[in-house]
Amino acid sequence: MSKSSNLYRDILTGIFFIVGVFGFMSGEFILSTLLFGAATIASNLDFSGSFRA
Repeated sequence: MSKSSNLYRDILTGIFFIVGVFGFMSGEFILSTLLFGAATIASNLDFSGSFRA
């Protein structure tokens, strides 16, 4: 897996997690649950695979 792919995945996961925490603190529980789920999925995706059109 390339270094830039790991960096983008880590940034995306961090953004989802931080926004989810702020959403949880403000009382937006459904939104924060969706953001925590998105952070979990984004942290487990493998972006290094080749895709064919």
